[in-house]
Amino acid sequence: MSEFAGDFDIAIIGAGMAGASLAAECAPHARVLLVEAEDTPGYHTTGRSAAFWEETYGGPAVVPLTMASGRFLREGGFLSPRGALNLGQAVDSEKVEAFVETFSALGATLHLQGRAALEARIPGLRPEWVVGAWEPACADIDVAGLHQHYLAASKRTGTVLRVRARVDQIEREGGGWRIAWASGEARAGVIANAAGAWADELAQRAGAAPLGIQPLRRTIVQARTDPAPSDDLPLTLGINEDFYFKPQGGRLWLSPHDEIPDVAGDAAPEELDVAVAIDRFEHVVDWKITAVERRWAGLRSFAPDRLPVYGFDTVVPGLFWFAGQGGFGIQTAPAAARLAAQLLLGLPRDGLTAEIDAKAYSPARFAAG
Repeated sequence: MSEFAGDFDIAIIGAGMAGASLAAECAPHARVLLVEAEDTPGYHTTGRSAAFWEETYGGPAVVPLTMASGRFLREGGFLSPRGALNLGQAVDSEKVEAFVETFSALGATLHLQGRAALEARIPGLRPEWVVGAWEPACADIDVAGLHQHYLAASKRTGTVLRVRARVDQIEREGGGWRIAWASGEARAGVIANAAGAWADELAQRAGAAPLGIQPLRRTIVQARTDPAPSDDLPLTLGINEDFYFKPQGGRLWLSPHDEIPDVAGDAAPEELDVAVAIDRFEHVVDWKITAVERRWAGLRSFAPDRLPVYGFDTVVPGLFWFAGQGGFGIQTAPAAARLAAQLLLGLPRDGLTAEIDAKAYSPARFAAG
């Protein structure tokens, strides 16, 4: 028998970091339903994050969201110091210098590093790596802790959560919506699309045009190495975005920094991508991989211009986009969710979002195109 979950002001579809954070920001002001297809919130992208906050991650247009979120994350105890080092070879010198110049102008803290400084931070670094950009503010994120913080905050302020509720029907009903899943249904004035890799699919169910949000698969490997990584090893990235690695509990997490077009689903790593990750790592340092303990993949979903999408659909009334947040959705969650709630509910800006240009992330930019 189908359960009627109730009447709500907002039904948020997807309870990963995006949906949970938006629910927490909206629930003090509205009746919120949070609907999750899986058995537990955060099963897909949120639960598979490489878990770092980096001022430059996502590119220049994402920096305002990242910087605005940093204070919230630090004061909440969700960050642990790490530091990041972006490595280049001699041919990359101008690229590294431009990287430092570009992001420094946006308020990030970066320092050019020569060979001696690189060797001091990364033991066993192969000789061809001679230039780098040091980001001292980079930190590890307690992703699970942040996600649970938002779920708990939304629950305290009245959010109703339904899991194992894959929405398969969306219909206009009066001035709002009726949504339904296998075991239940609900009514809501607004649908907030926080469905990640499924965002375009969900929008089409609601009668909207897809924005071209593409899921891209990224692979991460957990390995034992000889030598074992020190706890203070920085997050180490290639300036050409072809690898990164970081220590985690005495092991090493490494990735080929891949972005392979995929379809929405339960992403799984390919053996070739695992092999590429290991090969690229062994071209950076003279360490050996002694065992691969785990491997996994997650989907990073991008709009065509690689910027997030926050705002009401330009054609379908009552459909709000909170999607296309790529791999930076966790590190920008505090500012993104606050901004989205303000846009959705018509609330005034505050200190967290005052300096963010919401038009840069509006779905209207695609309609204008």
